[in-house]
Amino acid sequence: MATTDQEAHGADPEDGAPIGSSGPDRFEIGLEPGGEEGIVLPWSLMLRRGVAGRVERSPRRSWIILAAALSGVFTASFTITVLTVSLADIARNLGSTADVLTWAITGPSLAMAVLGPIGGKLADRFGARQVYLLSLTGVTVFAAAAIVAWNAPSLIAFRFLGAALGAATGPSALSMINRSFSPERRAQAMGYWSMVGSGAPVFGVVIGGPLVDAFGWRWIFILQTPVALLSLIIGFLVLPHTRRGERQPFDIAGSAVLALGVGLLLIALNRGPVLGWSSPLVLTGFIGGPLLLAQFVRIENRTPHPLLPMRYFRRRNFTFPIVNQFLANFTYMGGFILTPLLLHDLLGYSTTKVGLISIARPLTFAIVGPIAGFLVLRFGERLIGMFGSLMLALSMMVLAMIGIGSGMWLIEGALMLSGIGMGACAPAMIASLANAVDPSDLGVASAASQTMSQIGVVAGMQILLTVQLAAAAGSGSGSYAIAYHVGAVAAVGALVAASLVRRTRHAAAEQPVLA
Repeated sequence: MATTDQEAHGADPEDGAPIGSSGPDRFEIGLEPGGEEGIVLPWSLMLRRGVAGRVERSPRRSWIILAAALSGVFTASFTITVLTVSLADIARNLGSTADVLTWAITGPSLAMAVLGPIGGKLADRFGARQVYLLSLTGVTVFAAAAIVAWNAPSLIAFRFLGAALGAATGPSALSMINRSFSPERRAQAMGYWSMVGSGAPVFGVVIGGPLVDAFGWRWIFILQTPVALLSLIIGFLVLPHTRRGERQPFDIAGSAVLALGVGLLLIALNRGPVLGWSSPLVLTGFIGGPLLLAQFVRIENRTPHPLLPMRYFRRRNFTFPIVNQFLANFTYMGGFILTPLLLHDLLGYSTTKVGLISIARPLTFAIVGPIAGFLVLRFGERLIGMFGSLMLALSMMVLAMIGIGSGMWLIEGALMLSGIGMGACAPAMIASLANAVDPSDLGVASAASQTMSQIGVVAGMQILLTVQLAAAAGSGSGSYAIAYHVGAVAAVGALVAASLVRRTRHAAAEQPVLA
């Protein structure tokens, strides 16, 4: 297996210093008993070198790195669903209300969307492995802090801070994965990425739900903390050292304007259904957010070292995958929030039954993701992305047909179509985007995709829910069908965006980017 230039010349891959020099990770003892110069290494660094050496020599190196990185993604994802279904219990225990406690879920989503691009840039500049481990450390620390949360504000604060520090986990993990796989194999890796990202919430419901019922909500974080710590240890031992990017000024102005613009837009989308779409806060977000994002574009075009190089938006395999993921997530998550309400209000299903039925969607997503990653090799990103978008549109149309007396097969079929659609779209589009940028910008490109996807998630949930409520307040007839039709229109937009993606042509002898 190829090694970095530093390793080839006897340099320590941890910091570039020659082996034998003094440094923060080692210390030198003048002479050994035999009169020969010797070096004593801390046991943790010796263990890491031993494990890293085995990984480097393994023919499955890329897949080992993928598994290690995905363990961190799993850690950050599996609590979402179980927290959602446990909000009422948490609110009662902490003397608060479920409406207030929703910020324990919404706040982290906002933090990850707003701070993701900054985390991606830090990964490109300071090294993906270093930023990943630091970010995952933040997740671990604040997961442990949430165990002892004494009221609603403290729990929300710990969740927000954990997500703020953990916002770089996804972009830095994607950067390492994309560097470890050759471009033509990235879609396969993204298939497993999708599997873990969608499968982790299923695990949270299946394992976490009974745990919460038996022992209380704090066990969500009692379980998450050791899992996060184990992922951190695995990452320290297995993940490869990555070179730092060029030393250049950090784009502070661009970062601040982007964070504020995205934050205002997401807050407006989130608070619109609660405060009203004409409230001053919501209007400020909808007006100020786009204005700040326009200012961000101007800043990026002027600065010599931008947070997100605007030249990438002139590449169709960068721009259209981002558009596809925004619209696909709009449809997928809009349906995700509507369907439980439909099953409960219209069909009278119990909460437990709704939860069990809803598992079909992410479970199908998790199964289809890796399969789609392999199919991209044969059929290309465009065709698989178009197929996934079409399945999303069909799922919305079938969900719109559900009414009193609808059979279980129709409901489960619609949910499975939705899982198939997102499971096909995500690996193809994320791989296309990664292949469209320079290797030095893989982190920030991944973060841009994460941010736009998260905006799509929030927009889909809030807009489709608002459409349904408005329709119910009017005629009251077919309100859910109207909302699902809006989701179907968004999926058709995703289909058009996918059709504009070009199939990536790979050289036969392309090798993974190891630097």
